[in-house]
Amino acid sequence: MTKLTPPFSSKVRERAMRMASEHQGYHDTQYGAIRSIAPKIGCSGETLRYWVR
Repeated sequence: MTKLTPPFSSKVRERAMRMASEHQGYHDTQYGAIRSIAPKIGCSGETLRYWVR
């Protein structure tokens, strides 16, 4: 059995979380910022929401 590696590196996750927090002021809700950033990173909104929380 092979060991699975996470599809996103820790650097990508940190950058995505930082971008989501920086863009909160441009959106009505935190989730709005998350939904706008997630496609740019290549993950789902729920994945980024999980990372942020």
